[in-house]
Amino acid sequence: MITVYVPRDSAATSVGADEVTVALEREAALTGRSVRLVRTGTRGMLWLEPLVEVDTGTGRVRYGPVCADEVAELVAAGLFEGAPHPRCVGPVDELPWMRDQQRICLARVGVIDPLDPVAYERTGGLVGLRRALAMPPEQVIAEVTESGLRGRGGAGFPAGIKWKTVADAAGPDGLKFVCCNADEGDSGTFADRIVMEGDPFSLLEGMTIAAHAVGASEGYIYLRSEYPDAAAVLSAAIGVARDCGWLGRDILDSGSDFDIHLRIGGGAYICGEETSMLESLEGKRGMVRAKPPIPAITGLFGRPTAVNNVLTLVSVPAILADGGKAYAELGVGRSRGTQVFQLAGNIARGGVFETAFGITLSELVSGYGGGTHSGRPLRAVQVGGPLGAYIPAERMDLPTDYEAFAASDFMLGHGGIVAFDDTVDMASMARFAMEFCAEESCGKCTPCRIGSVRGVETIDRIVGGEDPEGNLALLSDLCDVMTEGSLCAMGGLTPNPVRSAMLHFPEDFTARRQTTSAAQGTTEKESR
Repeated sequence: MITVYVPRDSAATSVGADEVTVALEREAALTGRSVRLVRTGTRGMLWLEPLVEVDTGTGRVRYGPVCADEVAELVAAGLFEGAPHPRCVGPVDELPWMRDQQRICLARVGVIDPLDPVAYERTGGLVGLRRALAMPPEQVIAEVTESGLRGRGGAGFPAGIKWKTVADAAGPDGLKFVCCNADEGDSGTFADRIVMEGDPFSLLEGMTIAAHAVGASEGYIYLRSEYPDAAAVLSAAIGVARDCGWLGRDILDSGSDFDIHLRIGGGAYICGEETSMLESLEGKRGMVRAKPPIPAITGLFGRPTAVNNVLTLVSVPAILADGGKAYAELGVGRSRGTQVFQLAGNIARGGVFETAFGITLSELVSGYGGGTHSGRPLRAVQVGGPLGAYIPAERMDLPTDYEAFAASDFMLGHGGIVAFDDTVDMASMARFAMEFCAEESCGKCTPCRIGSVRGVETIDRIVGGEDPEGNLALLSDLCDVMTEGSLCAMGGLTPNPVRSAMLHFPEDFTARRQTTSAAQGTTEKESR
């Protein structure tokens, strides 16, 4: 039996993976081959999708990108035997992109059928959960604390401390919750989606371990509405997990009860903020809550709630399986473990790359990413989503470390990296940041709601040549007010991209005015 693997995630299907699968089935029938087709997640090398892998017995051989109309020619050339071909990119594990990664969150993504419970257990699934259920909750929390795991949603808060706070909180009736914030809306970020579509059981396992640790009996996954494929996979995975006894009553005969419910958001970016997400889960408009009280003490429906990001929770099973100490040995300083970096924008080889913290931006963007897609010089990268700062090409030696980024007034965030070549207009990008905030603000606080609108107007006056020095000073003051006065990170972080554009690319705020002035001068001479 020949085994062929084709991704089923939204990245691969958007470029024809389903059609490739149909073509492979047709060619197998026509040639009389006995072929087993397994649909997996993506390996993360998005420039090679749709990617077809053939198990040769000594390893998987990869072909990509493959179009449906060339499948017949590939099969005739020996695809089912792993034969050489221009589309053949060699054994999977020997490619630098795969060979150099340290895959913990992505360990099974692209390897197995994401909805196959037998394959999940065969590849190490449930080892962490079984060990956790055999331990007292406080010991599980101690293991996570020792690992140094910090929130991968962007804030970088220690997960163990958050869990201990929830565990110690009494609550009005003893009811506690675990909530996974899967409202991944930052530009250039897609790691959560790739994990949920490629290995959903690992997320369910991580949430179940968290529930045991903090004493929760119910869990919610809050998923953005723009991820219908992830929703379908998660819904199916929850059903399979219940049937297997991994969720529900008496999980794995441990006496512990915990179930997970999937909820779809309404398309509001602000619900990526934890308290807005909780408001939405309660059936209200997504608006930020004032803190304190924090969700760990007064969260969903007023009960203690552990709110974590997808990548945070997916890291937990490996920590419990191998021990917190082993996880802590990866990374640098206080940035322990691995991060799933996402390479996007004007980049030659976009995708996800998981490795330990400490790798430089240059290694990621110029090395594995291959530089810009346009071939023009790199001018800047934005790290941390639309609220992250623009880092100039001269600072690409910066290590991916929470503290190193903070010391340089940058933000690592969710690990999304968007590249720009030398044609980018940074004044326009600064304007977009303010415009984005005006569009996505929940409207609860004045600095965010009004400040962002005034920011757009002020930048327009600057580039239009209207008192540029005075308006630049006004823009700087406005950024201070938004940073200090906003209720949440939406308004508080919007000044990051604006300030970084003003600091590192000041010429872009005056270039248009100078060009306009020069053109007007030429016109006046011609008229004379």
